Amino acid sequence: MEKRRGTRADYRHLLAIPTRWADLDAYAHVNNVVYYAYFDTVVGDYLVRHGALSIATSPVIGLVVETGCRFFAPITFPDIVTAGLRVGRLGNTSVRYEIGIFRNDEDAASAEGHFVHVYVDRGTQKVPTPLPPILREILTPLAVSA
Repeated sequence: MEKRRGTRADYRHLLAIPTRWADLDAYAHVNNVVYYAYFDTVVGDYLVRHGALSIATSPVIGLVVETGCRFFAPITFPDIVTAGLRVGRLGNTSVRYEIGIFRNDEDAASAEGHFVHVYVDRGTQKVPTPLPPILREILTPLAVSA
């Protein structure tokens, strides 16, 4: 059974990201690795803008321990990407971020993916650490039921 392509309405937060000429591969499509940069961009932007992450000083940081992406339709330059963000699971020390990538004004996702952050102490980068209250506070509105 094939999974349904998500739509913009499936995501709680949207961020426009312009494509760049350098994003293209030899086939004139946005290269698959660039999609992971879109994932990082929408999550990082959301966390920084909502005060849950200071890249230089946060005592707790998220490390990616799992990631995946399903591609449905190509994107090229000079398209505008809209990255949709939701939280699939909000755990004690981890978060599953789910991202939809949309081309221009299209409603159906061109790609959908996820990654899991395990939050750890910045100093050791090994010891899982409970999510800080500010992180839980800003991510709760993005959470969806499984």
